[in-house]
Amino acid sequence: KAMYAIVDIAGKQVKVEKDQELITPRLDAEEGKTVEFDKVMMVDNNGKVTMGTPVIKKAKVSAKVIEHGKGDTVFVFNKKRRTGYRVKNGHRQEFSKVLIESISN
Repeated sequence: KAMYAIVDIAGKQVKVEKDQELITPRLDAEEGKTVEFDKVMMVDNNGKVTMGTPVIKKAKVSAKVIEHGKGDTVFVFNKKRRTGYRVKNGHRQEFSKVLIESISN
C-alpha cells in the first residue's frame, strides 16, 4: 500500500500519491520550481490514517511544476430563434502539470 493524501488545490479536492503527474488549474509559479500545498485534509501512511478538521496543521505536499499549457477549445454558441441573434465564443482553460515529490505529515 502506497502513501497518499487528499489535498485541496484551487478549491478542488484531489487524491495524490508520490511520483504522480497531475494537471491542476494554472499555478502562479515558474516551470521547474517547487510549490507546496498546505491544505492537506487526509493522509494515509500504509494504513495509518490521519484526518484533519478540516486540514492537518503541519502536513504539506510538495510538487514540482513541469509545464504550463492551455486545454482544448470549448465553443459556446448562443442563438435566439427568429431574431437573427447568433454569438459564437471559444475558451481555452490554462493549466499546470505538476509532479508530486513528497508528502509529509
